[in-house]
Amino acid sequence: MKIFESHTHLDNPKFAQDRQQVIANCHNAGIERMINVSCDAQTMADSIALAEKYDFIYATAGFHPHDATELDLEMVRKAAAHPKVVAIGEIGLDYFRDISPRNIQRDAFRQQLELAIKLKMPIIIHDRDAHEDVLSILSEYNPLKVVFHCFAGDYFMAQRIIAAGWHISFTGNITYKNSKLTDIIRMVPADKYFIETDSPYLTPHPHRGKRNDPTMLRYIIEEIAQIRYQSPIMIAQQTFNNASDFFNI
Repeated sequence: MKIFESHTHLDNPKFAQDRQQVIANCHNAGIERMINVSCDAQTMADSIALAEKYDFIYATAGFHPHDATELDLEMVRKAAAHPKVVAIGEIGLDYFRDISPRNIQRDAFRQQLELAIKLKMPIIIHDRDAHEDVLSILSEYNPLKVVFHCFAGDYFMAQRIIAAGWHISFTGNITYKNSKLTDIIRMVPADKYFIETDSPYLTPHPHRGKRNDPTMLRYIIEEIAQIRYQSPIMIAQQTFNNASDFFNI
């Protein structure tokens, strides 16, 4: 089955010793497209380098809220012009760790949103414990293509996202015993969700505690298939089509 990994960080140092082998394993596992997501200046450069080396890897441009104080909008603009850069992200707000002051996070978020809209590019949202502010700021701009990566909101928030015409992406946390996402997985329209690993983070059950990588997507596919009463092949194909359309690939 064809699989689309919509959010990974293969440039992360945790892959330093075997990155080439991991990428080969992904290709052999049927992962035909991957988005390597940027967080700062270094990861933008590294993501683009990976995308240039591998045909089936694509990159993004953007500064994560943790790195909001370092925002260089001109750097994002230049990176976004690369033919393998397919989205602005991950951008948004993180009130859980509060590494950057919240007012600076909000300002960086707005600046990058404005750029994404000007460039007509999809947007990958990072939202942790900042649901209302993220939705409020997005509503100021009402961008067309938005995905909430690693969705962790409640049912009502999911309904608001879907009503706005945006997308939700599910990751390994849906396989955890304490997951509260089952009803959301069942409710989300077939054309409004993706799958991702966010690797090397959020390793799905039964491999929690180990490094995550895109080959673990099969556990996410199987979990969604069970919840939605569909075959894994159907889930893989649907999410492949959804992400391909969203990222214009």
